[in-house]
Amino acid sequence: MSVQLPHSFSERMKELLGREYEAFTKTYGEIPHTGIRVNTLKIAVDELQRISPYRLEPIPWCSTGFYTIEGARPGKHPYYHAGLYYIQEPSAMAPVELLGVLPGDRVLDLCAAPGGKSTQIAAKLQGQGMLISNDLHPERTKALAKNLELCGARNAVVLNESPERIAAAFPGFFDRILIDAPCSGEGMFRKDEDMVRQWDENTPTKYAGMQREILQAAALALRPGGTLVYSTCTFSPEENEGSIAEFLAGHPQFSVVPAGGTGSFAPGLEPLPGTARLWPHKVKGEGHFIAVLRNNGKPEEEKDEGAGSGNSDKSLTVVPLGERRGQNGEGGRTAVSRKDKSSVGRGDNRNGRNGRASSRNDGRGRSAAITSEGDILASYREFACEQLGWQPEGFPVLFGEHLYLSPLPREALNGLKTVRPGWYMGHVRSGRFIPGHPLATALTSGESLRSLSLAGDEPEAVSYLKGETLSISEDRLTIITGTSLKGYVLVCIDGYSAGWGKWQDGILKNEYPAGWRWT
Repeated sequence: MSVQLPHSFSERMKELLGREYEAFTKTYGEIPHTGIRVNTLKIAVDELQRISPYRLEPIPWCSTGFYTIEGARPGKHPYYHAGLYYIQEPSAMAPVELLGVLPGDRVLDLCAAPGGKSTQIAAKLQGQGMLISNDLHPERTKALAKNLELCGARNAVVLNESPERIAAAFPGFFDRILIDAPCSGEGMFRKDEDMVRQWDENTPTKYAGMQREILQAAALALRPGGTLVYSTCTFSPEENEGSIAEFLAGHPQFSVVPAGGTGSFAPGLEPLPGTARLWPHKVKGEGHFIAVLRNNGKPEEEKDEGAGSGNSDKSLTVVPLGERRGQNGEGGRTAVSRKDKSSVGRGDNRNGRNGRASSRNDGRGRSAAITSEGDILASYREFACEQLGWQPEGFPVLFGEHLYLSPLPREALNGLKTVRPGWYMGHVRSGRFIPGHPLATALTSGESLRSLSLAGDEPEAVSYLKGETLSISEDRLTIITGTSLKGYVLVCIDGYSAGWGKWQDGILKNEYPAGWRWT
């Protein structure tokens, strides 16, 4: 074997697997499987298959997932930088498939960094409903936010909070919750030898305690009739069937929904055979455990008077965003308002005070001057008319002079450590609106009045992704009739948005951000 397994781990696996143990250990001498998942927010599966520069093999449990051949290096292609796919371990695609997300759902991804499963959820939502992606570790939320921006998510909020505080802010609110729980990582030993070095025989017990606390919080945030998927990348029964069995014993309103699957999934261990295990000697992927749970409780209005949880003063009410026109938003997307704002915690509120943008840190590492909220919104709307010809929907949320459009009204986020309150539009500088890179990555070529398409198999596309200035003749631009030539151009790769440029007199000034550039 190329991986030296801890002795106590090997002994336990022998006991779990019996005659299958030898087949299991042979997988540690094999090369781990790699895969990509098509981002259907931007491109259809059959279209990606058609234009893919390398051979793709379907993954049985994910209709948008494909194995990639050794040496394919999908991260070194312009299509990756255009957000057409996400590079993801094949087994890791299974939990979201079992979550059953539908457009319009309110979804919480509690342990979301670096964002693979959140981008998968965002694609299933297709811009409808909302996604709250959370991670407890501040540094990890940076990658989480960037991956959601790269995939073009318009309706995603990124938090850096504890599960308990999220549950207190959104009791009984979510249709679906994913817990990709922190774990001992035994299923990743073949893929990551650092996991082997960090493991000891007490590691599973340590993580099991953390997992049970996360499950307790998630139960409070899931609406009656909602679905919760719990997953780990470990083999430990304590962290898998043990955590779920203890949770079910304390929450009789929850039940296991048989995971089923494609025939690739093995049943969970007793007493929960309805859960699923992905064993590396049975599937082309790493080790995973998945439990699908349903909240069978009654909605609050169906309960007897006086039988509530005591959280009624913190409840959230769904209202059509269009009914709040002129107040917090401009469109018809579903959002929420808080019945009692006084119930919000006193955490890191960065959304400004008294209708003016805050002069504190702007959420992007710089201090911003105080500017009238009305002036910022007017500048943005003028830009949207001149550049887009339409007004994107959402609730305006300001970090300094930086504007986001959120699926939630800003008061719903009060007191929560908010990394990304929604779709980043851009910021105001010297009275002019400067569009943000995430605005570009979430647009289609037809949503910008000026656009340019670069060929993905030509050096010009890589030059743009490196931040270089390009010489572009006027006849290569796609300009909607009545639009001036000079201005921001949505730069696309084979028709799929990648970022901004500014065109004037045959020169495209590159607006691709330094931190995103091809290296």
